[in-house]
Amino acid sequence: MSIEVKDLSFRYGPIVALDGVSMRLGEGAVGLLGPNGAGKSTFLRILLGFLVPERGGGKVLDYDIRRDQARIRRSVGYMPESDCFVAGMDAVTFTAYFGELSGMPRQEAMKRAHEVLYYVGLGEARYRLLDTYSAGMKQRLKLAQALVHDPRILFLDEPTSNLDPTGRAEVLELIRDIATNRSIQVILSSHILDDIESICSSVVILNKGKLAAEGRMDELRAIRYSLYEIRIKGDGEAFRSELESRGCRVEETEDRLIKVYMPEGADRMDLFRAAVRTGVQLRAFVRSRTSLEDLFADVVGVD
Repeated sequence: MSIEVKDLSFRYGPIVALDGVSMRLGEGAVGLLGPNGAGKSTFLRILLGFLVPERGGGKVLDYDIRRDQARIRRSVGYMPESDCFVAGMDAVTFTAYFGELSGMPRQEAMKRAHEVLYYVGLGEARYRLLDTYSAGMKQRLKLAQALVHDPRILFLDEPTSNLDPTGRAEVLELIRDIATNRSIQVILSSHILDDIESICSSVVILNKGKLAAEGRMDELRAIRYSLYEIRIKGDGEAFRSELESRGCRVEETEDRLIKVYMPEGADRMDLFRAAVRTGVQLRAFVRSRTSLEDLFADVVGVD
């Protein structure tokens, strides 16, 4: 396992950020999800050695998170959510500087800085001052500095924030290439569920400082519920109430499509029984593939 933690706990004064989190993460791209205040950024900072847990411990690439922080940071790349730029620097000097901070010799760091800036699409702008960069260019530069020392794991904290649709798609394509073709494990923390679903095969969901769900997304979807999409004619409110009394979660879209989430082990014939009981007609009935948004809402308890 590349990352393993046990009973990880941390608080900021009276605020509990992590409460007894244990998990093991293997290879592949992993999505890190959770509502605001769930503990995602705290979790990443502990893995990087920026914070020391109050209780529990763990390892990153067999390095202890309490004793081997410097070794971890030499082997891990980190793209923070907030900007980390030095005013007055150009991009290649900035990127090479982060390579040196990771232990690379100056000449090697500079050579590698040129390479990664071309890789992220900033080759022609590598001598421009950072102050002149757009939001999209700054996100690419943060990705470049995280890659300059050729890490084995890449932590990405909200990598597509503040980007327009085109910039977001371009950054996601870079992350997909890194995760697929460059033998680098990616841990992607994002509030944009589509980003994680398009790249990650596994997901970790934190909620109120606790581990709410962990595993492969297809398995988590299958275990928790089945999704049916239905159109009816008749009393929709009575039909919904009847389904909810049978343990289902029911939503209705703007175009009056009814989405029914049936719990594990439920009988789909309950949908027809509910229709008979409430006197409605089923006009369309399709079993659908659940999305990461559905899983997130079910685990965290929001609609």
